[in-house]
Amino acid sequence: MPRTPQTRSTSAAAGSAAGNASGGAAREARGSALPPDRKHRAFWFDPRFAIGLVLVAASVAGVVALVGANDSSVSLMSAREQITPGDRVTSDDLVVTAARAGVAEGLYLSPDDVPADGFVVTRPVGAGEFVPASAVGSTDGIDQTSIVLALASPLPESVERFSRVDIWSSRENDDGLFEAPTVMVSSAVVVRVVEDEGLMARSGSTVEVLIPRDDAARVLEGVVNGAALSALPADLPVEKVEK
Repeated sequence: MPRTPQTRSTSAAAGSAAGNASGGAAREARGSALPPDRKHRAFWFDPRFAIGLVLVAASVAGVVALVGANDSSVSLMSAREQITPGDRVTSDDLVVTAARAGVAEGLYLSPDDVPADGFVVTRPVGAGEFVPASAVGSTDGIDQTSIVLALASPLPESVERFSRVDIWSSRENDDGLFEAPTVMVSSAVVVRVVEDEGLMARSGSTVEVLIPRDDAARVLEGVVNGAALSALPADLPVEKVEK
């Protein structure tokens, strides 16, 4: 039977539909044959990304720590005006000044280190400078001084550092005889006992004592004139009595 144009159109449409159906079925078959990781790709992770995050975090933490260290400070005492050795200094003569922590701690005076009755400076301190801890002396230095005495007789065994002794002096007269001894200084404080060593060791003792400044001239006069000096304990130690 002859095919009309309508018949050919209908056949072409049917063939096209059949082709589309077969193509779709083929694509669906190929899609079902793909591995699962190709259909749904997993999250991609690069180790370099994690290393970068760690470096950034470490950098930020270091900056924060550095800024915090620079901001921390301690309070130290500085001189309000020029201070000369021998000056008695109180808290009114000083100014509380902030200083970087960890650098000056222990080397300079802090507010807690200032005695209530003040202190004596043993070295010059300029205005605005921190007061060195090594430049702080006792107020006793105003009224007392130390002197080393060569004694004509050995020290008693009970005399040691911080013991109190009376300094006796005996002058030599024109006949070459020593006069009756008298007390030159009472209750002098022993700073140290100097040990004589070697072949030239003296029969006596050498001792450094603290004496009142008012007695310094009299003691020096006796030393220069060759007076015989002796030190006797001012306070005898109390011994325990065994029962």
